[in-house]
Amino acid sequence: VQLQASGGGLVQAGGSLRLSCAASGFSFSSYYMGWFRQAPGKEREFVAGIKWSDDSTVYADSVKGRFFISRDNAKNTLYLQMNRLKPDDTAVYYCARKSGLVGGMTDSKLYNYWGQGTQVTVSS
Repeated sequence: VQLQASGGGLVQAGGSLRLSCAASGFSFSSYYMGWFRQAPGKEREFVAGIKWSDDSTVYADSVKGRFFISRDNAKNTLYLQMNRLKPDDTAVYYCARKSGLVGGMTDSKLYNYWGQGTQVTVSS
């Protein structure tokens, strides 16, 4: 199983970025996926999760209405569109594969494979 996140960078507040996560080594369409982030000195936190299709998603309150998670099962790729970015969004962003279908989407302990992370820095 491999998850390769990309698309991070430096952006001004109010700007947008689109993160991608290329998945390989497993049947991507069969798994729930999520994005988490970790800022310096803080614990890793849930950002967004998606079930098998774009119709079933969940978001952290802090990003709701600004970030949008999606997936392309034909391309084995997970996305995170981030709009109206704020300095508080600065963090390393990780994509992850949920280990099963039971349990909520927001608990990082329910994800068993993680990408390497991509840095997002939002300047004020």
